[in-house]
Amino acid sequence: MKKHAITRRDWLIGASCVSLAMIPACGIQAPRSNNIALDPYPRNAAEGLLRLKTGNRRFMEGKSVHTHENASWRNLLVEGQKPFATVLGCSDSRVPPEMVFDVGFGDIFTIRLAGNIIAEDVIGTLQYCVAHLHTPLVVVMGHESCGAVTAAVEEMLGKTKELEHIEALISLIKPGLAHIDLNLDRVSLVHAAVEANVRWSMQQLLALPGATRAMREKHVSLVGAVYELNSGRVRFLD
Repeated sequence: MKKHAITRRDWLIGASCVSLAMIPACGIQAPRSNNIALDPYPRNAAEGLLRLKTGNRRFMEGKSVHTHENASWRNLLVEGQKPFATVLGCSDSRVPPEMVFDVGFGDIFTIRLAGNIIAEDVIGTLQYCVAHLHTPLVVVMGHESCGAVTAAVEEMLGKTKELEHIEALISLIKPGLAHIDLNLDRVSLVHAAVEANVRWSMQQLLALPGATRAMREKHVSLVGAVYELNSGRVRFLD
């Protein structure tokens, strides 16, 4: 007999059944809705990445399906979560990961802060995602015209000095921009700096104890990306 691929809905229904407060038939009578996608749950990082790319394509084309948003689905999430990816992105209001990847509640675990920087609390959050939520895919996503990266570039050019706490943030970005050509025109310079900052964040994560082993043993995959404001496309890096 052919084994049926488990969906995230199946997993969440099973998780909710663990609670003794739930009715015995919860696995049978859980509400259905056309807004609940029944696609198989991504089994690994490759399938998770494909899901993100497919959702971004819908977003670019103006065909977002806005799945996993209604009350029936949210009720299933009360007892637990099983996101298929973790996204470390920028706090910029123009780049909400759930929208640009056309995913809904419970699909991705999102960490957002200016410049998608790596700090101690970010590392702790990522460690929680991998160790406890078992997300097989981690995406570091920057975006074009990032204000934090632009501020770092301006300071490197000697054109500005920011407030104290913004300076602390910039100090975490600048080491990753050490090799960019400051003689480039402004647009090209910021473009190069945004990608360099994503790679710098990835480099710092890979330097963590156990990170290389986890990737070698296929426990988790790390991917870099840049969101393009004009097109809505997420450009994944090599």
